[in-house]
Amino acid sequence: MSALIDKAQAGGFDEDVLLIERYLGGDETAFQRLYAKYYDKVYALARGVLFDTEEAADTVQEIFTLVYRHLHRFDRRARFSTWLFRVAVNRSIQQARRLKVRPKSTELTEAIGHEAEEIAVVDPKIESALSKLSPSDRAALVLFYWEDLSLQEIGESLGCGVNAAKTRLYRARERFREIYEQEREI
Repeated sequence: MSALIDKAQAGGFDEDVLLIERYLGGDETAFQRLYAKYYDKVYALARGVLFDTEEAADTVQEIFTLVYRHLHRFDRRARFSTWLFRVAVNRSIQQARRLKVRPKSTELTEAIGHEAEEIAVVDPKIESALSKLSPSDRAALVLFYWEDLSLQEIGESLGCGVNAAKTRLYRARERFREIYEQEREI
C-alpha cells in the first residue's frame, strides 16, 4: 500500500484522500497516519489560540476524536488539511470561549512548537500583545504566519470567503499593532 501512496503523490493525487478511503474501508492504521501527519500542526494551532499547553493538548484530542467520528462526512473534493484546520479553529475558539481563558504569560516559541528553533529572540512585548488578542484573532494570525496558509485556505479554515479572511487578518494585525504599541510605551 505504501507504494500506492508514493505513486499517488507522484501523480499529483492527494495522499490524504487515499488514507481516508483506506480508513473508511476499515483500515485503522490509515487514520493513525493522518493523526501522526497533522498532530503537530493542529497542536500549534490550538496552542496559538488557547495559549495554554494543557488545554491545547486536551483540545487536540477532542479535535481528532471529532474528525475520527465524522470523517465519513468529509467532502473529498476539498483538501483534508483545510477541513481539519477548520475543525481545529472552531473547536479551539469554542474551548477558549467556554473556559473564558485569560491567556497566561507564555513563551511565544512554546506556542509555535517545533518551529521555535527558527526564532532567535522573541520580544516579551510581542508575546504579551498576542496574549491580549481574542482567540479568533490569534487563529487568523497563526494560520497565516505559522501555518503559512493562503488567504483562500484561511477562508476555508475559518468558514468564510477570501475577502472576509483578508479583512479578518487585516483587523487582527491592526489590533495586534495597537496593543503592541501600547506595550512598547510601558
